[in-house]
Amino acid sequence: MAPTTTATAAAEKPPQHARKAVGLAAHDNSGHLTPIHISRRNTGDDDVVIKVLYCGICHSDLHTIKNEWRNAVYPVVAGHEITGVVTEVGKNVARFKAGDEVGVGCMVNTCGGCESCRDGCENYCSRVVFTYNSVDRDGTRTYGGYSDTVVVSERFVVRFPSAAAGALPLDSGAPLLCAGVTVYAPMRQHGLCEPGKHVGVVGLGGLGHVAVKFARAFGMKVTVISTSPAKRQEALERLGADAFIVSTNASEMKAAMGTMHGIINTASASTSMHPYLALLKPKGKMILVGLPEKPLQIPTFALVGGGKVLAGSCMGSISETQEMIDFAAEHGVAADIELIGANEVNTAMERLAKGDVRYRFVVDIGNTLKSD
Repeated sequence: MAPTTTATAAAEKPPQHARKAVGLAAHDNSGHLTPIHISRRNTGDDDVVIKVLYCGICHSDLHTIKNEWRNAVYPVVAGHEITGVVTEVGKNVARFKAGDEVGVGCMVNTCGGCESCRDGCENYCSRVVFTYNSVDRDGTRTYGGYSDTVVVSERFVVRFPSAAAGALPLDSGAPLLCAGVTVYAPMRQHGLCEPGKHVGVVGLGGLGHVAVKFARAFGMKVTVISTSPAKRQEALERLGADAFIVSTNASEMKAAMGTMHGIINTASASTSMHPYLALLKPKGKMILVGLPEKPLQIPTFALVGGGKVLAGSCMGSISETQEMIDFAAEHGVAADIELIGANEVNTAMERLAKGDVRYRFVVDIGNTLKSD
């Protein structure tokens, strides 16, 4: 789940000689989406033009269009889990050609020169340009994937593998561009990808269910930790988790104390970290990828007593995203989705606010978003 930045009034000016596109936009904090005509820049030398076929709905989309996180500049065309087909490339583009299946995730530009960018960690660039509700380097506002076309610098486009390399469906693959890399990157970075190790996954939602799938693909033992007993059968029988713990069940939590090498915490609830840290082995790591609205409760001794690590992670770099897509294709990892039409987006947002989705909505942009 990616944060969003604030677009400013400087972004109101459309690019000169722009191509026209159609999208779905929120015009105020009601979050209600309606069709809109927008401008996309013409193809630059390093640009890739993509016909959008699918776009996942991230929980951050809902927060942004309702202006619940950072200031939204309306109209907001959300969407940063974009998959589609290349239709045109700039003269300097070498990695893509018309007809390639590709994806675009949470960011579309960075400064390119800071330490984070030089180290291949452009997702931590202080001048990162997010896919929507942000301001690009040319001063124009960014619009996301709830639209029929996007124009993106080649550096921020990832390739979806061909059928020969183990094709990844563009619809169920779309959420991997945010939810997928958000859990995959820290699992790789913190060594929670080694066969035989034991990882816990807190929360079984859009991020959590993908984390379970990646953990299994890595060959790890995986335990789902949830507040909902009703998710036990889903976790164990369908997603293939090795164990399930109800976090409010004291006996289940006690029985699992000190058993896990790491935890991927996808929860967005503000709660004490002590019960979860107690599940870790000495020197175990808990990685936060959810975004609680209130400060966390972190008892110091729960960390220092076992030399444990509490870390955060946001999205992933472009190289990590491409690695994740290739790994997912090879191992058959994809999101569980509900495919909806463009005319169903407002209903989907209402359901998402209630947590009524299993596990990611994906909009069939290519077949259902009409230009008139």
